[in-house]
Amino acid sequence: MRHIPVLIEHIREIFVPLRSCSNAVFIDCTLGLGGHSREILELCRGITLIGIDKDSNAIALARENLADFSDRIEILHANFAQGFAQALELARSQNKRVVGVLADIGVSSLQLDDMSRGFSFISDRLDMRMDTRQAQSASSIIAEYSQYALEEILRNYGQIPESKKMARLIKEFANTYPRDGGFYNAQSLSEFISKHFSKHRPHSKLHAATLAFQALRIEVNNELGVLRALLDSIEQASSADLRGAIVGIISFHSLEDRLVKERFKHFARACICPSDAIRCTCGANHSKGTILTKKPLVANPKEVCANPRSRSAKLRAFALQ
Repeated sequence: MRHIPVLIEHIREIFVPLRSCSNAVFIDCTLGLGGHSREILELCRGITLIGIDKDSNAIALARENLADFSDRIEILHANFAQGFAQALELARSQNKRVVGVLADIGVSSLQLDDMSRGFSFISDRLDMRMDTRQAQSASSIIAEYSQYALEEILRNYGQIPESKKMARLIKEFANTYPRDGGFYNAQSLSEFISKHFSKHRPHSKLHAATLAFQALRIEVNNELGVLRALLDSIEQASSADLRGAIVGIISFHSLEDRLVKERFKHFARACICPSDAIRCTCGANHSKGTILTKKPLVANPKEVCANPRSRSAKLRAFALQ
């Protein structure tokens, strides 16, 4: 399967200090088809890699794509927040230190291109589950959530100005034609949204349904919740587990990027006294390390031309001390 991992040049730049490491572990929290993992394994010959993914199809293909490195890689079937804790424990059991962590918080090419997964506007299913073992899908959300709950998802995760109207029309249609499947088909949902809302975005390059699909996907997969859990795990990990490790996180929309940006700023703060405190009483020694990217690293025009999906990718990095 053709797979182009995003921001490869920036990944090399961020993690090149690990090239001389030995008897160490790198954790790829979002293995996907193994594109980023291959780059890390080729760059850092002295490390082993633990890859995490919750998509069983992706894991099977990653094993094939990384067969040349089978003696240096282990794969965990879990979401990246749960898998991260397992990976730390595995590294401890091998008496190896973790020197790098990477998470690519986006939908993989495998998921987008597979029409049976229901991520595409033209899919004959409305699914969007990254982990097919879970019960909740995009179609069940539309069928089971209240109009108010659906409106909240569209407003908070899609940042859609017309979220109230969109939720009302979607629920009315779904409730009127439940026996005909309602929106159990991604193509019918995208066409319905285009019909009613494309005129509200006449100059936008985005498909009229882009933000609604984004909102549903985030809810289905609890993407922001899992990202928060990963950042919590990094913050709470003992210094022995992650001392000196470099953490890189790639996000694809503003909600994720803002979350990573603010958490990295929190990690870097030496003083944790309240903002209204007259003087520092905490000792000002709470910094967990240094932000490596003052601004997010993004794809250059050449990469965007070769891989249009990279245009929204933003990489932020942090060096733990």
